[in-house]
Amino acid sequence: MNKPQTLGELKKANYRSLSVKDEMRSNLLPKLASGEPLFPGIIGYDDTVVPQIANAILSRHNFILLGLRGQAKSRILRALTILLDAEIPFLAGCEINDDPLKPICRACHDRLRELADQTPIDYLPRELRYVEKLATPDVTIADIIGDLDPIKAARGGHALSSELTIHYGLLPRANRGIFAINELPDLAGKIQVGLFNIMQEGDVQIKGYPVRLPLDVALAFTANPEDYTARGKIITPLKDRIGSEIRTHYPATLEHAIAITAQEAWTDRDGSGLAIPRFVRELIESAAFEARHEKRVDKRSGVSQRLPITCLENVVSNAEQRALRNREDKAVPRPSDLYSAIPSLTGKFELEYEGELKGAENVARDIIRQATAKIFRKYFDNVPLHSIVQWFEMGGSLKYSPNAPTQELYAQFKKIQGLLEKTQALGIKAKDDPALLVAGGEFILEGLYALRRISRSEELGYHAEPTRAGRAEPSSEEPSPTSSRRRGLN
Repeated sequence: MNKPQTLGELKKANYRSLSVKDEMRSNLLPKLASGEPLFPGIIGYDDTVVPQIANAILSRHNFILLGLRGQAKSRILRALTILLDAEIPFLAGCEINDDPLKPICRACHDRLRELADQTPIDYLPRELRYVEKLATPDVTIADIIGDLDPIKAARGGHALSSELTIHYGLLPRANRGIFAINELPDLAGKIQVGLFNIMQEGDVQIKGYPVRLPLDVALAFTANPEDYTARGKIITPLKDRIGSEIRTHYPATLEHAIAITAQEAWTDRDGSGLAIPRFVRELIESAAFEARHEKRVDKRSGVSQRLPITCLENVVSNAEQRALRNREDKAVPRPSDLYSAIPSLTGKFELEYEGELKGAENVARDIIRQATAKIFRKYFDNVPLHSIVQWFEMGGSLKYSPNAPTQELYAQFKKIQGLLEKTQALGIKAKDDPALLVAGGEFILEGLYALRRISRSEELGYHAEPTRAGRAEPSSEEPSPTSSRRRGLN
């Protein structure tokens, strides 16, 4: 069936226009009735954030998402377009996508008087009905609302006060769509005033000339909680006009966190085959959880979910590099690869004073050790490991290069009584790939070290934990990154 191409054809097709908020509401209702996911790819919000967004849309509210960095706020805003129609008709050539049945701009009114039902119609797809602006202090009212264009006035012979001389800003160009502003508190107060005026009364003044703009726009904002942002604040009249304030959060469970990271991280590498053990994924996610609870990390700035995403990518890259150097067919990340990924961690959190004194890298090492201890207890709390500890207490030690090939480590691990056999608690079987067995064996050693049942040093590698009656306690200071890489244990 051919689509109407003129206003007259559109009227004959009995087209009925809806406001954006009514359109979103009408498209949301069948999704709720069918039980299909409202925002595919948004994980962990099904029982918290998503129902609140649905309430805001059903109520035809403008809303704001409040949350720390890395909580998928922008992604949610961009996903709102799935609640828009596939396409809508508008008056062809209109800068602000005027509804053919209810135009608001002066130019479209003039054209309708001239062409009547022969006025041409065009169609706007849903992806072009979303306009987003990152708020920065240098944003002007002209950027958001618009400004008078003297060149337009001169070429058309119009008075400066005429609507025909307006160069429209982002908000009018989002007419009949969704207008989103990220980091709203960064927007200057006078710009926020312009926003709440257009939200409530539908009119603005441009260069002192009153212009009536009854825009049809669904407004959505994001912001970090005001109790820690020092860059700006949302003015009270604007907050009062925002219908719903919705709080986002970090993943509540390890399962949700793993699913998010698996979805977002780039691990589909060319070249060597890749197998990421489940416990390595858990270690990485646990490091993010530990960082969020670490007293030396600033809680007010948060620890983004980008931390485990970039960490996993670096861990995989380190394993990939090792496999290529050793000409191995499969790249399997080991727990020690997390220490090689420290550069992807240290930029993802802000430190308190105590953390600044110790340094970001040392705090990151402590976080990895805490995460290792937590995941290790999950698997080995009821698994006897006395034989492994005893092997070290009887004088055994283990030292190897960071790029040691799988077969070399496999041979060394086999000498430690019961080490490879205990990897069964991780779901690894004796007949599995040696690379998986080596990764599991190293996880056991790292877990014992994290719980201080064995020690680790630059000179000896893994060795027995010094006793109070015998040798002195080892230094709590971690070795330098250079020595760690040389030793291959950190």
